[in-house]
Amino acid sequence: MVILQNISYSHSNKDALFSDINLTVNAHEKIALIGDNGAGKSTLLKIIAGYLQPSGGQLITDAKPYVVPQVFGQYNHLTVGQALDVAAKLDALHEILKGNTTEGNFEVLDDDWTIEDRCREALAYWKADGLDMLQKMETLSGGEKTKVFLAGIMIHQPEVVLLDEPSNHLDIEGRQLLYDFILSSKSTLITVSHDRKLLNLLNRICELDFKGIKTYGDNYDFYLQQKAIETDALSQDIQSKEKALRKAKEKERETIVRQQKLDARGKSKQEKAGVARIMMNTLKNNAENSTSKLKNAHAGKIEAINRDLQDLRTSVSDVSKMRFGFQDSQLHKSKILVKADNINFRYDEHYIWKQPLSFQVSSNERIAIKGANGSGKTTLIHLILGGLQPNMGTMTNVAGKCLYIDQDYSLINNEYTVYQQAQEFNTTGLEEHDIKIRLNRFLFGRDSWDKPCSVLSGGERMRLLLCCMTINDIAPDIIILDEPTNNLDIQNIEILTLAINEYQGALIVVSHDETFLEQININKVITI
Repeated sequence: MVILQNISYSHSNKDALFSDINLTVNAHEKIALIGDNGAGKSTLLKIIAGYLQPSGGQLITDAKPYVVPQVFGQYNHLTVGQALDVAAKLDALHEILKGNTTEGNFEVLDDDWTIEDRCREALAYWKADGLDMLQKMETLSGGEKTKVFLAGIMIHQPEVVLLDEPSNHLDIEGRQLLYDFILSSKSTLITVSHDRKLLNLLNRICELDFKGIKTYGDNYDFYLQQKAIETDALSQDIQSKEKALRKAKEKERETIVRQQKLDARGKSKQEKAGVARIMMNTLKNNAENSTSKLKNAHAGKIEAINRDLQDLRTSVSDVSKMRFGFQDSQLHKSKILVKADNINFRYDEHYIWKQPLSFQVSSNERIAIKGANGSGKTTLIHLILGGLQPNMGTMTNVAGKCLYIDQDYSLINNEYTVYQQAQEFNTTGLEEHDIKIRLNRFLFGRDSWDKPCSVLSGGERMRLLLCCMTINDIAPDIIILDEPTNNLDIQNIEILTLAINEYQGALIVVSHDETFLEQININKVITI
């Protein structure tokens, strides 16, 4: 069991990240922790793991959590055995088997005679049996590092497991193993993930935002249904407040006009009756004070409605605020843009594909390239783009413009500010205010225009690149996406999905995110 009581956390500069977080995770429960970038999901996970101390509140847990991290750089200097915290036991076991039966070796082994077998079986389950316990972590791919830490769950059998974006680096086979593990595991699981297929395997969704944490008692599909209901209610509340605001302003105008007419009529009667000037001034002041009181009364009411309306509008999802409008490709439908005839590519005298590849890409197709880690998907992309030439067969590309977007959104120049980057794509001479209007559409307000691109998150880089695409007047004939969702949270995946579905040209995607592929309407698959 894990209990969070009034947990708060502030950055070193005293800025509060979150406060008054209350959450109970029961034994064997499997929950998801979701929220926008910057909401504090990873920080909360580190507090539960014991890596960070909260600024306030209390963490209660009856077991030390085991962590499958998202970032592995801090482990690169370790061997696989050291990263799994089994190196000392394995060394002690091997020494004992060689006859070095010291008390120290027995104490380190602690009667764990099956440790080597468990390590071998766990790595084999995750299809990582080719790894050596003495191999350095820095020599492994991202997927292999993830599998090492996933294997550690089977080795150590922890009661509580914290998973931080566990499917990010896994191929389709690895993801399926992960899904099977989640379904069968008896451990308490707390998972941060944007993998919507994975989220549907969990039995509670906990959403973290600046207001705190809110629990939805079922899987991700149920969460989406509830959010849709909340969004509809919010929309109705906003419409109701907007109507009330219009009525209040109209009432204010009508009341003041009516009062001014009464005052003017009274003044006219007083002048005709020959009222003394001093009395006239007094009556005039009284009329002005009366009008001022009316204005203040209405202004207070209007201000209160405005505040309520502003609070409601700040609750609207950023996705709902986005405005796209991409230029359409001018190519006619079904024009063949890329054609590959029996192509293959060679590294160190060995061809990377057992069978040569033949395929074509037409202007209206949406194609997914699928294959295991190391199968040559990125190589195929560079062959399509012309950066590599096949060692066998022929590859032709007649597309006028291809846009390649990798998972790090490297088209964004880290030396530029946000505004300078947008200006780089301004091929039609848009005025400065037009550029800034488009930046606002993609949630880059005034305080972001001078921000260096080097400090942008993955989601921000993606949104800036999409904004740049709308600024550039020439739509690409082909967009190629290489694992585009790896560094994005759920909200930014939704933004990317909406944008891609508005694009009318040819699309080629490498992704292990099956939900994303389904939602962008893939109609053809190249399997390698």
